[in-house]
Amino acid sequence: MKKKRILLRAVILLLLLTAAVYAIYMSFTNQHTGKVQAGKQAPDFVLVDQNGEQQKLSNYKGQGVFLNFWATWCKSCEKEMPAINNLYADYKNKGVQVLSINVGESPIAVNRFIEPYQLTFPIMIDSEDEVQEAFSINPLPVTFLIDKEGAIKEIYTGELTEKKMQLMMEKIKP
Repeated sequence: MKKKRILLRAVILLLLLTAAVYAIYMSFTNQHTGKVQAGKQAPDFVLVDQNGEQQKLSNYKGQGVFLNFWATWCKSCEKEMPAINNLYADYKNKGVQVLSINVGESPIAVNRFIEPYQLTFPIMIDSEDEVQEAFSINPLPVTFLIDKEGAIKEIYTGELTEKKMQLMMEKIKP
C-alpha cells in the first residue's frame, strides 16, 4: 500500500515537472519568434492569388486589410466565405481590402472550393507555410484586422458572422 502511494506521488510529481518544463519552453520559443499580436506591425508577405497576381501586404498601406486564414476542410471557414465575399464587394471601394490565405492545400482543391461560391476577393495559397508560421496560425479560421499603417488592430480566432465582419471592417476603414 505504501509503495503504491509513493509511486502515485512520483507519477504526479513527474507530470507536474513535465508541464512546467513545457510551459517554460513554450514561453521561451514564443519570445524568440516575435509572436504576432495586436499593436505590432503585421509581417509582410508576397503570395500569388488565384488570378496569378502577386499580392504583397505592404502594397496596401493606406488601406485597412481584413486578412483571413482558412482551409477547405474547415467547416467554420466554409460558412464565412459567402459573407466575406459580400463584404468585399461593399468595402473594396471604401478603403478596406480583403486578402484570404489558404494554408497549404493544392490549387485544385482551392479552385474547386472557390467555384460554387463564386468568390471574387484575392485568395492565395501558402504552399510553403511561411506566412502561416509568420502569423503563428493555429487553429483555423483566424482573421487579422490590419490598419492603414500596417499595424495589427485585432486578431480573431474562430467563426465570424457577417455582422461581426462588418463591424470589424468599419474599425479599419480609413
